[in-house]
Amino acid sequence: MTKIPTKTRRSRIIIADDCRAVLDAVAAMLASDFDIVGTARDGGELLDAVARLNPDIVVLDLSMPVCNGLEVARRLRAEHSRAKVVFLTVHGDEDFVHEALAAGAAAYILKSSMAVELGHAIHEALAGRTYVSPRIAITDSNKSS
Repeated sequence: MTKIPTKTRRSRIIIADDCRAVLDAVAAMLASDFDIVGTARDGGELLDAVARLNPDIVVLDLSMPVCNGLEVARRLRAEHSRAKVVFLTVHGDEDFVHEALAAGAAAYILKSSMAVELGHAIHEALAGRTYVSPRIAITDSNKSS
């Protein structure tokens, strides 16, 4: 008896950014490997979309109207959403990274590196690992100077 190969379910992604060009670029970049199930232009739209569409991954910017990315991540964690949060932002400041990770982010990458890093960061998040763009210098706050 021949086994019929089963189709592997592709991970479902919602992308949120207040810039339409970024939304379109990210969706085009990810569409071959993931199912883009929605986009949002602000944090309020994103929270509604997550509740309706139940994605595996949320790719979002830090700076968004209505509800910023950090607040979205905190609310998703408080609501026990299964969606992994991947920040895609221009903010490379270490304090933002620490705040994002504390809010429940699985990954944090810079928009300037998205062509190289975004797919990898998403796969790391799906595997339960944390990914931070190597271009961001992170120091251990527990070390004494």
